[in-house]
Amino acid sequence: MRIGLSTPVVVQMPGVASDWERAAGIDDIARIAKAADQLGFEYLTCSEHVAVPTDAASVRGAVYWDPVATLAFLAACTSRIRLATSVVVLGYHHPLAIAKRYGTLDRVSAGRLVLGVGVGSLAAEFDMLGAPWHGRGARADDAIRALRASLSTPQPAYDGEYYRYGSVVVEPYALQPRVPIWVGGRTVQSLRRAVELADGWMPFGLRGADITKMLADVDLPPGFDIVLPAGPLDPSTHPDATVRQLDKLADLGATAITCSVTATSANHYCDQLVGLRDLADDVSTRATERSRRRRRRPAPS
Repeated sequence: MRIGLSTPVVVQMPGVASDWERAAGIDDIARIAKAADQLGFEYLTCSEHVAVPTDAASVRGAVYWDPVATLAFLAACTSRIRLATSVVVLGYHHPLAIAKRYGTLDRVSAGRLVLGVGVGSLAAEFDMLGAPWHGRGARADDAIRALRASLSTPQPAYDGEYYRYGSVVVEPYALQPRVPIWVGGRTVQSLRRAVELADGWMPFGLRGADITKMLADVDLPPGFDIVLPAGPLDPSTHPDATVRQLDKLADLGATAITCSVTATSANHYCDQLVGLRDLADDVSTRATERSRRRRRRPAPS
């Protein structure tokens, strides 16, 4: 079980973001990224909204740093930690544009990209950008197939329902022979999309019982990631509650957990990461041992 971070400051959701984030800047983000890198966290995230309608900002928030620019900067500040989009809205971009931008990011980060994608849920933003809202699920399926064919090659070619191209050169392209693709969502369709076309599923806004039921209805491929959110956590003040939350997500089948922590400043955030790392290591050790015990149990006669 790996532990990643929902990068503070770059997305500020009402009721979730801490007060200090409103006045924070790139130096604070870099300090946190470097600390996470040194402590062995698995990945940092950055989300995408281009233009949030004012009547939606009170719920979704208005602050969304651009993921390409942000993660490219963090790539230069770090050496090991992976860089995950959570998520790129597929309908806003042609697959070749995603392949060029994020292939370049994979290249400049020495192969640390995790491409999280989603179909999108804000119709007004689709309309503003001139992106088709209806049929976006089928279009997203085709886009993922196109991305799989295009991210890691200099001469991509694809012939699908919505996207068709060939006889083109796209350089630079991704360094990884297979860029991990995670699908975000909260529906059965998003899980189906992830299992059939991608490498992991990032559900949000679902109860544990819903996740259990949905996962029980599918056969997960080997190595498939279940990426669950946790937080805000307070490992220094409430370590027991933090452990309970991480244990719960491990029992649900999480292979990776995207954490957020409470803090009063960037320095305090870094201190919280030290405590979270220690607690998460203990949880991961116990989860591994439980898995070993289950594998050793004799099958019922």
